[in-house]
Amino acid sequence: MTSEYLDYKVEIINKEFTTSDGITYPQTAIITFFDQNDKATNTLELGHLNTIEIYNLIDKKEFLNLDFCYIKNFSITAYRRTRIIDKVGYVHLPGFSAKNSFFDSNFQIDFSYIEFGEKDLIFSNSYFANGKLTFNHSKFNNGLVDFSYSFFYNGDVDFSNTVFGDGDISFKNAIFKQGIKDFQYADFGTGTKTFINTDFGEGSVSFINTNFNNGRVSFKVARFGKGKVDFHFAKFGNGDISFEQTEFGDGKIDFRTVEFNAGKVNFNRAEFGTGEVSFEASQATKGKISFKRTNFGHGDLNFELAEYESSEMIFDKAIFGDGNVSFYNAKCKQLSFKSCHLNNYLDVRLYKCEYIYLSDTIVRDIIDFKPYDFDVDIDVVDFSGMRLIGRIYIDWKTNNVKQLINSQPKSSHRVKSEQFRILKENFSVTGQYSDEDKSYIEFKRHEMKADLQDEIEKNIFSSLWEYPWYYLKLIIFDKAGQYATNPLRVMLSMVVTFIIFSLIYTVILLINNTGIVSGIGGEHDQLSLIGRSFYHSAITFLTIGYGDFYPFGPIRWLSGIEGFVGLFLMSYFTVAFVRKILR
Repeated sequence: MTSEYLDYKVEIINKEFTTSDGITYPQTAIITFFDQNDKATNTLELGHLNTIEIYNLIDKKEFLNLDFCYIKNFSITAYRRTRIIDKVGYVHLPGFSAKNSFFDSNFQIDFSYIEFGEKDLIFSNSYFANGKLTFNHSKFNNGLVDFSYSFFYNGDVDFSNTVFGDGDISFKNAIFKQGIKDFQYADFGTGTKTFINTDFGEGSVSFINTNFNNGRVSFKVARFGKGKVDFHFAKFGNGDISFEQTEFGDGKIDFRTVEFNAGKVNFNRAEFGTGEVSFEASQATKGKISFKRTNFGHGDLNFELAEYESSEMIFDKAIFGDGNVSFYNAKCKQLSFKSCHLNNYLDVRLYKCEYIYLSDTIVRDIIDFKPYDFDVDIDVVDFSGMRLIGRIYIDWKTNNVKQLINSQPKSSHRVKSEQFRILKENFSVTGQYSDEDKSYIEFKRHEMKADLQDEIEKNIFSSLWEYPWYYLKLIIFDKAGQYATNPLRVMLSMVVTFIIFSLIYTVILLINNTGIVSGIGGEHDQLSLIGRSFYHSAITFLTIGYGDFYPFGPIRWLSGIEGFVGLFLMSYFTVAFVRKILR
């Protein structure tokens, strides 16, 4: 059969038609297809039964086989009228097959309120050429329901409120032309639901409030047109769900409040158009929701209020277009953007998240972590390898930045130091100078630890001198003044150092043959031993050198050391103080 035609013409002739399966029809239908130039492109011959004969076969309540048949104006509503059956009374068909058939109607092809039996229902390779197709409120039992390779030329298809059994359901390779595809409130069974390579055409597609139940669901390589694609309030069961390589059109894509349950959800390499994509308030109990290498087009992407507290969301190498991306007030276990280009505003103010991966990303706009009207509860964030061209809105205290990076279980000190360096530069640009200092301190601390590890790995015996050197730098640069970021800390270090040297002088004067004597005569030496120790320490530490007291003996060496330490700490204080003032 052909699916590319503009018009067709049907001629019924009084000639028997026998199918390859041995079914004999009293008449033959010759269907000629025409292209846009009104040129015949193909001819199809099928058997033909008129609707009266078909309705008589339904009366027998036997399996109805209409394979390779041209069927005109089939309407189960019309059948009910002729049999005086209530308009919503169910008509029972033990079985039905119409593969490779051609349905044509001046009104609508009506299969509404039919209850099919346990046998398979086959419409594979069939045409629904004219008239709206409706299966509204029909019931399918546990056999296979097969619409694979079918062609819906009218495009208006109604499966709303349909109840499917637990058998497999297939629309694989089916083609829908322009029109509304309505699956609202449909209830699928536990079998596999297959829409692989299905072309839904340009009209809207609605799965609002559809219950997919357990069992695998696949829209892999399906294609949607420019109409709205609506899964609002749909419920999926525990089976895996695949939208891999699905092409979504330019209409709005609506997955709001969808329940994905516990199955794996795969949107890998899907293509979205220019419309908004919304997963607002959607839910998943566990499992993984993957958008690897997905192209999100130009619309906004909305995951606000999403409930994925036990699920991982993977966007690795996804392409984000011109729209904003929001996870505001959402919950998820892990959120990964590894190797993504983040060109637009990304709102990751999540209500709860254990781990966010932003490694190897290129950020050209804003990533927003700053809380506004609720606490942002994120345990760990990985910024390793980030190329930050834009800005990160984050607060050291309220976002607990130190824990976000230090809690990374597998990151080395070198990797952590690089992440703190990235944040240090970010805070400098955003004017958060206090946060910049805190990031710089953590950057230097991890850098020192990384340098120590690198040297010891090169030569295990180097630990004999590397550890002492490390601890000396730790005391001088970190503990004394936090890498010149805290002038008060330097001043406190100066006071502590002065007191330590003063006490050492006191002890030495008590136990050793040395002293601090007056250089202006004994009558002017009115200081006690402790007073002399502290006074000498002060003029030495501050490099004043009045000359009224001077050391003799071994204590001279200690005085020289104190003079150097005092000069160093005063310079250290000056650098830290000026650094604060200039900013």
